Amino acid sequence: MAGTHNPLLPEMATVIETVQETHNIKTFRVRFDDEEKMKNFTFQPGQVGQLSVFGVGESTFVINSSPTRMDYLQFSVMKAGENTAALHKLNAGDKIGVRAPLGNWFPYEQWKGKNVFFIGGGIGMAPIRTIMVYLLDNRKDYGDISLLYGAKTPADLSFQSDMPEWLERKDLNVTLTIDNPADGWEHKVGLIPNVLKEIGPKPKNTIAVLCGPPIMIKFTLAALVELGFPDDQIYTTLEKRMKCGIGICGRCNIGGKLVCVDGPVFSNKQLKELPPEL
Repeated sequence: MAGTHNPLLPEMATVIETVQETHNIKTFRVRFDDEEKMKNFTFQPGQVGQLSVFGVGESTFVINSSPTRMDYLQFSVMKAGENTAALHKLNAGDKIGVRAPLGNWFPYEQWKGKNVFFIGGGIGMAPIRTIMVYLLDNRKDYGDISLLYGAKTPADLSFQSDMPEWLERKDLNVTLTIDNPADGWEHKVGLIPNVLKEIGPKPKNTIAVLCGPPIMIKFTLAALVELGFPDDQIYTTLEKRMKCGIGICGRCNIGGKLVCVDGPVFSNKQLKELPPEL
């Protein structure tokens, strides 16, 4: 039918650039082959896309570029299974399928005038990158913006090409940490929840946004509660649970909620209202 698009059918796109972030994380910058589609494409920070390698499969990843910068769409992929391994073999010029945008997004309109404290662990920096860059590109609308980003080792930190700019900005407070000491490392050493408590952000008028491995989220949530952050001021994202992305397959349900439709972004208040299945 003219003028309609089946949300189950991927749009053809081309990889225009790849970045090897870490030994097992690769970033892809892609453009839709249909220039009209690329020109008119819109999404919100926190929404995801399904990337497909034809003949192999499809997986969900957050769009970690910002809607304020539309030269390409950026996705970062951790090698973890058959489809992600196939994605890692792709290079500039290769074709890829994209279904996007899917899911909800960070409620940044509600955060205007507030301080925002971002906490990322490893590949969990991907969803944070999109919303953080968006806020920085709309800097006057927000209070203090801070980032705590950590990984096991310096080599496990993604988006290192962004780091010099982020560290130099006067309007962004950046703290980097690694789990154990390393030669040449000039930043913090320690687990993210411990460094968070050391920094001690004040909950008044502050939103906390965290994303990372489940164990990191668990202990960081506990640290935020200890610091006095209410559940409705803490946000995280669960996009890894998605399969079809449009609420049909039911694979991502948690109680009566579907992560792909009702998420992937949830406040801690919303998560506490769901069954303890995470």
